Formats: sequence, C-alpha cells, structure tokens
Amino acid sequence: MSSCTRMQHSVQQTNGDGNPASPRKKQRTSTSGLVSKVTVVLGAQWGDEGKGKVVDMLATDADIVCRCQGGNNAGHTVVVEGAEFDFHLLPSGIINPRCKSVIDAEMLNIQRIGIHIKLTKIKPFKEINGNGVVVHLPGLFEELAKNETKGLKDWKDKLIISDRAHLVFDLHQQVDGLQELEKGPQSLGTTKKGIGPTYSSKATRNGLRIGDLLGDFDIFTEKFNTLVLSYQKMFPALQVDIKAELERYKDYAERVRPLVKETVQYLHQALKENKKVLVEGANAAMLDIDFGTYPYVTSSNCSIGGVCTGLGLPPNTIGEIIGVVKAYTTRVGDGPFPTELLDATGELLQNRGHEFGVTTKRKRRCGWLDLTLLKYTSMVNGYTSICLTKLDILDTLPELKVCVGYRINGKEIDYFPSTTTELGKVEAIYEKVDGWLSLTEGVRSIDKLPHNARKYIQFIEQYLDIPVKWIGVGAGRESVITL
Repeated sequence: MSSCTRMQHSVQQTNGDGNPASPRKKQRTSTSGLVSKVTVVLGAQWGDEGKGKVVDMLATDADIVCRCQGGNNAGHTVVVEGAEFDFHLLPSGIINPRCKSVIDAEMLNIQRIGIHIKLTKIKPFKEINGNGVVVHLPGLFEELAKNETKGLKDWKDKLIISDRAHLVFDLHQQVDGLQELEKGPQSLGTTKKGIGPTYSSKATRNGLRIGDLLGDFDIFTEKFNTLVLSYQKMFPALQVDIKAELERYKDYAERVRPLVKETVQYLHQALKENKKVLVEGANAAMLDIDFGTYPYVTSSNCSIGGVCTGLGLPPNTIGEIIGVVKAYTTRVGDGPFPTELLDATGELLQNRGHEFGVTTKRKRRCGWLDLTLLKYTSMVNGYTSICLTKLDILDTLPELKVCVGYRINGKEIDYFPSTTTELGKVEAIYEKVDGWLSLTEGVRSIDKLPHNARKYIQFIEQYLDIPVKWIGVGAGRESVITL
C-alpha cells in the first residue's frame, strides 16, 4: 500500500460513518475543543480608569490572568487590606492567592509586562505575560522586590512569561529620550520607558525575545551587538557598555528561566480544561496605536485585537468584554481633549480623584465624561458591559455636564475625528445633569445610591446601549457595587 493510500485510508477510518472525512468539519472541530471563553477587561478612555481594581476583583473567580500588550509604561494601583500595590509589568491579579499570571510575547520590558493566571491542573492560579508584552527585566525584578515588601507572596509559583515576548533594553529607554529631545516642541510626552523603540525593533525584525536570551548565548551576543550598532548609527550620542550589559543579561537569563513557557499551547490547553481566563489590557482604547489620538498614543494595540495577537487566541475564544469607564475623563500627557476643564472644577476633580500618574507622577488632565468618545471605543471593542469607576469623586458637584456630541465649525459630526488637527477643532455638545451632593463611598447597593446618581448611571447606559454592571465608589477592593 502506498503512503498516499495509507493516508486516505486513515482519514476514512477516523470519520466513523464510512464516508470520507470533511476537511472543513475537521478544521472546525480543532477549535471547537475550546470549552471556556476568555473574559477581557479594557480601558475605555485614555487610561487610568481603574482596570487594575476591576481585574483584582474578577481574579477571585479566575484560574489565569493574562496581559497581552504594553510594557512598564502603564501603571495600576490596587489597594488590598490597606496596602497599596503599584503594578507596571505585573498583572493586577498576581496579589490574588489563587491566580496564575502570564506575560505574552510582544516586547519584554519586564517592568510592566502582562501576566496570566495558572492554566495547569496542579496549581490553582497563574498569571501570564503574553507574546505581545515587552519586558524590561531590570524593571520587572525591581517591581517584584518592591511589592514583596508590601506583602506580595509566592509570585514564583504564579508568574509565567511568554518565550516570544520581546525584551526592552536600557538602550531602548535611552533612545526613547533622545527621540523626544529631537522632536523638541513636537515631543509626545512619552514615559521614556523604551516601549516605542522596542516595538520599533520588533517591527524592523532586529529585536530580541525572551527565547533568544534563554537559547545559545553566543547567538544572543551577536544579535545584541547588531542591535546596538544599528542604533548608534542613528544616534551617535548613544553610549552602551556592551560587555557589562551582556554580563547582566547572563544573570537575568538564569533568574527568568524558571518563569518562561510557550504560552499559546498553555492557554489553549487551559481553555480545553474549562479554566477561567481573564485578560487585563494595558493602557486604554484612546491610546491604541491604530484607533487612538495618533500620534499621542502608545506603541501597541490596546483594543480587542491586541488580545488575540498578543496571546495567540482566536476571536471565537472571546466572551465578555468589560469596558472600564471613569465617571469623568482624564488623560496624561499631550494631545487633544475635547471635554478638558481648565478651571476650578477640573482642579477639584484632580484633587479629589488623586489624579497623578502611577508611572510618570504627572498631574492628569481632567474633564467631563465624554460619551461620544465612549461610543467610538465601544464600536471598536464591542463592550458587553461597563464598570463605572470613581463615581464618588463627583459627590460634591451640584451640577454635572456630559458630552453627547461633537461640533466642528458650527456643524455636528457623526464620527470620531482621525487627526489631532480636526479633533482639536471639536466643540463638545453637553447635556446638563443634576448632581447629588451626597457621599456615596460607603454605599454597597444600587438602591442606596442617591436618586440623581442612579439617573447619571441610567443616562450613560441609555446613550451607549450597554449595561453598567459594576460601580466603583472608593479605592478599596470592597468599594464596588455589583448590579
């Protein structure tokens, strides 16, 4: 019997009904084995919406928590039993005693890469940093050490990093600063964490991944030398002690080795075993490299597409998509901001909301809630529900405004402008909403909220046609109302 005949015979035998197996049906069954669906948490504005708190809350029921993109340029603050944890590369779920964290393989700036919750049968919880994350290893280990002093435990049993994640080197951070200097008044106000240059190295295919570091070190050395020389041609002022860096990374290789896995197979196996997987997006929708206020954006896809490419998950594995929305709007850095408040109300929001960047420590710009912006990011991401955060910050305002449309040169527009020039010309169209002048921080059920606070929530739901499922009324893990 020829090999071709044997192959055909084998296919017919596996069909089970005497007929040749359909390649189309066979292909479908290869993905239908994924039993569980992934829950995704995404920032719906310009970041700092409180995603970390939401992930920490949902992680109590998760087996695996993942980050799919970004690096240590973003920051999350989670308060647990009075202790304040600051996360940049680490997924917020890592403080959950059950959770396993996974960092996937986009870029390896270990200070802020994502992490996944445990996918195996043996251990209850894992956190994964996926292939879409960029990892700065010095930052990662510094972040782990800092949070250990605050009570972080057992992270070595929880954290998983993708072998495909790209590495952020100190030279990337230097280049980030040099590029900002070159731009002068047109600088973007980056965090200077090297995220953009690392993703640039990835796109030009001279970047280095975790897997390279753990492989043949002679090959890694050769590739690192090539990377340095290519940047020094572009930036003659760039100074790199190549020998010292390579010695450092020899040490980092052994420290990170126990944490590294091939995360695509790991996640797919977890889904087949009906594990609950939670994905934590870094940054936010309006910082997305494609759909955000370009060029005042980050260097990765912070929208739903980044979940698929940054973890190796097909679209049919996505279940709930939770958009995290601050009850007002903030942004850090430069760029147009249609509802920005440059007055006493903006200052009140900044002070009451403690609006300082976790990573940059810069003051966040504050403004009214922008439902036009949220409708746009909902079109891109397909939110199935909303978590509304920091409602309590509005407690002292007698009247609120909500942006419900945009006008340019006196004419209403029905789209979100793609250029900063056009967005800078936008006049926000507002509707006024009565405030409630009552403290909400101690409230734990929707029926106990002030009447006008409930009306504010209903206004948001009706405009976006998306249900609000959670309401944040304080900093702690317990300060959440579930609807």
